[in-house]
Amino acid sequence: MKNNTHYMHAPRGFTLIEMLVTIAITAVVMTALTFLIQYFYRTNTYVFEQTAAVENARNGVLTAMRYLREASYGADGSYPITSVATSSVEFYVDIQGNGIVDRVHLYRLGTTLYQGVTVPVGNPLSYVGQPEATTTLATYVRNSTSTPIFRYYDAKGNELTPPITVANIASVNTTVTVNLNPARAPEDFTLSVGATLRNLRAAP
Repeated sequence: MKNNTHYMHAPRGFTLIEMLVTIAITAVVMTALTFLIQYFYRTNTYVFEQTAAVENARNGVLTAMRYLREASYGADGSYPITSVATSSVEFYVDIQGNGIVDRVHLYRLGTTLYQGVTVPVGNPLSYVGQPEATTTLATYVRNSTSTPIFRYYDAKGNELTPPITVANIASVNTTVTVNLNPARAPEDFTLSVGATLRNLRAAP
């Protein structure tokens, strides 16, 4: 009678050649993936940086315009707006909400828009001789001479032209054009925000 006993064979492991082929394929895939990731970031870094510059400008300008809307008489009785130009404006506002009115200076220098804040000290309070703390509102500002950063309007909505009497200003429009590199896409991003002065009244 035949012996029908069957033998079970243990699973065969990878041969050395199979292991080497697997390692080689994995290395090729990882190299290709790394290259694709690097290529993606190289080709999109400019877009990421432009987006960040635009977002920073948006936040900075919106914050500055919020302060400008609340412009009020200075701690020394000065009129809410002290000086104006197409690329700068100086006014008074209580930034900290602590009852002390600060002097705020918004101005463009080169391709950067800055905010300077002067806190009054003494009794009576005075801004004279006090340091101006400066922060950056926007970088890569590309406004042309035909696109002023600041425009000023009277109570009827008429744009004021130089020389401007600050007592006639009822609202201010701010326009900031941002572009990391005008020679490359994406094109200019332009942000325009208006601020109506809320606290104007007869001089104290």
